[in-house]
Amino acid sequence: MNFFLNRYAQLGEIIEPEKIVFKKSLRVNTLKIESAKLVKRLQINKVNLMRVPFLDNGYFYESDFSLGATPEYLLGYYYLQEAASQVPAMILRPAPGELVLDMSAAPGGKTTQLAAYMKNQGSIIALDNNLNRLVSLRNNIERLGVRNVVLYKKDSRFATDFNLEFDKVLLDAPCSGNFVDDETWFEKKSLEGIKDRAKLQRELLKAGVKVLRKGGLLVYSTCTLEPEENELNIHWLLGKYPELKLEETDLAVGSPGLTNVFGEELNSEIKKCKRFWPHKTGTQGFFIAKLRKD
Repeated sequence: MNFFLNRYAQLGEIIEPEKIVFKKSLRVNTLKIESAKLVKRLQINKVNLMRVPFLDNGYFYESDFSLGATPEYLLGYYYLQEAASQVPAMILRPAPGELVLDMSAAPGGKTTQLAAYMKNQGSIIALDNNLNRLVSLRNNIERLGVRNVVLYKKDSRFATDFNLEFDKVLLDAPCSGNFVDDETWFEKKSLEGIKDRAKLQRELLKAGVKVLRKGGLLVYSTCTLEPEENELNIHWLLGKYPELKLEETDLAVGSPGLTNVFGEELNSEIKKCKRFWPHKTGTQGFFIAKLRKD
């Protein structure tokens, strides 16, 4: 534990994991119900809901029973989704009629959120190379009434096989995770493993850039605090692809991306990224970058 906490201190943040308050959250599925109507239904059952101020359709909740077994859940009126993980699709914000690639789609929280923004119009190509996770994705798509998604069991590093150019690409990358919702995280993780994960992320980023049309938007996100998987990847990406430009996320939550990592000066534009430090946001650790292809 001390190894990682010391790293965070070097990055300017003193974190005491035992003091972090982590709130459960859900996302209203606007394909099936309006937020106000769902809130009313759940409040009748004594579920305490509080709007997440930085989200479109997200609510923190407190309940004496599982919200994964209510009639409203089974009807697809909401998806149990951590607050920070609702941000990438909101930043990408695809419009009806667009062609979208979701490069790491299962189990479906972000995929179904993308479909809601698109009002089931246009197309989403959703990829995952884990068959069991794809089953969960298919089930969630059906439960939430999504009709514009095509699923493929496929390694996203080979997304060029489709010979398609996408208007928007979401890469919520496989990552090392963080300690907020995993008490054994510190014991399981190593710097070597984090660097290996960063290599995979760079391969996925290269594929995402190749299939993104000129003028298109790519959102890269992780649920980790490790700079190797976040700022250092974006620094590498901007150096490799000069046609990519970082854009502001316009989020009122989160800290700017780091532009100095362990003494290494990075591209100053990386401050446009957002970093969610759990002790500041009350969410899991998270990182988000929004890039436009000129």
